[in-house]
Amino acid sequence: MARKTESEDRPPGEGFSRRSFLQGSALATAGATVMGVAAVLIDQSAAAPSGLLIEGPGYVSIKLQVNGATRTLQVEPRMTLAEALRGPLSLTGTKIACDRGACSACTVWLDGMTVSSCMLLAIDVGTRSVTTIEGMAKGPQLHPVQAAFIEHDAMQCGFCTPGMVMSCAALLQHTPRPTATDVQAAISGHICRCGTYPHVIAATLAAAKTYKA
Repeated sequence: MARKTESEDRPPGEGFSRRSFLQGSALATAGATVMGVAAVLIDQSAAAPSGLLIEGPGYVSIKLQVNGATRTLQVEPRMTLAEALRGPLSLTGTKIACDRGACSACTVWLDGMTVSSCMLLAIDVGTRSVTTIEGMAKGPQLHPVQAAFIEHDAMQCGFCTPGMVMSCAALLQHTPRPTATDVQAAISGHICRCGTYPHVIAATLAAAKTYKA
């Protein structure tokens, strides 16, 4: 079957083909869409508060309250709290594993509450207090949970251990005399590929006996 040429595609008496008509229509639609999006962005910009501070895209200076001290550092707006702790602040006890809030290895305290630091931007921390595994001990004296983890061999590769300690210590702050079920719930979001969960539970229950809230 012979293929029609563009000239044969044209309706009688018309100066353009159906193909050129469709191409022109597509371009017109795309142009209208771009103009519409631009108008929305302009409207949003006009509606923004006049005092709005836009950070980035370069490095910005922030202050973090970490382990009882004020630390000033330069970060990119996209840097997570976990990256800030391990990078500029050299607090490498906090581990980054999944980097998407699924394994809890990067758990720290934010105003006493456990959070996955890989899911929080450093610039969003503000004046809230951050506590890492390095801030658990009081000088040479380990936190009861840290000491119990050592005594009960609650670690193998150790990669998940800092996050586990943070969650178990937080549990004791809110529930000084927990049950095994309480400990299981506290570490339910933690992934330990070595399978030390029974030792973690035993260590936390042992720490509870000597813990003073």
